[in-house]
Amino acid sequence: MALEFCDVTFRYHRKTTVLDGFNLRVDNPATVLLGPNGAGKSTLMGLAASQLKPSLGRVAWAGRDPADRKALKTYRTAVAWLPQQITPVPGLTVREQVAYAGWLKGMNRTDAWNASAATLARVGLSELADRRSHQVSGGQLRRMGIAGALTHHSELILMDEPTAGLDPTQRKVFRTLLERLADDVHFVVSTHQTEDLADLYQNVIVLDHGTVRFHGTTAEFHAMTDNDQGPRERAEAAYARLVGEEI
Repeated sequence: MALEFCDVTFRYHRKTTVLDGFNLRVDNPATVLLGPNGAGKSTLMGLAASQLKPSLGRVAWAGRDPADRKALKTYRTAVAWLPQQITPVPGLTVREQVAYAGWLKGMNRTDAWNASAATLARVGLSELADRRSHQVSGGQLRRMGIAGALTHHSELILMDEPTAGLDPTQRKVFRTLLERLADDVHFVVSTHQTEDLADLYQNVIVLDHGTVRFHGTTAEFHAMTDNDQGPRERAEAAYARLVGEEI
């Protein structure tokens, strides 16, 4: 299965061109997307989530094109979008919000409710199922968002800065979760944090001004710089070499 951008052009307000004839194929289950502000990362993720439509070209996941009305529902069921800020729904418990995510993707209420228990267990939140969703920590909110995506059996989860603002312990819990999910769910993570690259991601994409500056394995990315440095330092040096600025 692959996420594909084929000759994609995207413009804001018909004047500002962010992507122009853009081509990219992402077929690795654990991919990180790096790039400075204004690189086009948010646009790329929005297109992949079908929240944005290309001006020209085609976006597809596993052959499904969201521009095809017949395929749009199955595309949105298969592809989940996890923004940086997960918003608790007032009055809902953690389990109710997870089940609600499944219902929004087309599941009936009974199936969504039954599936929510299993997905909360997968992300380690079973004991918080009956807690109000606004009463959990930032790290628990991110895990709740992933549980919602798993409820409707997402094949691809898009995540925007999922560890931003989390303390080291929360980041470790989140990293362990993603390591387990990589066995059966694809994910693309947009982030500025490089400390987990070597342990968590198999594939690195560096985007700058709508152009892919690097696309390869994490090992290849680290090999761009002095191997005597630590993984984080090598990643930061490689990034700076590609885009001309530090993370």
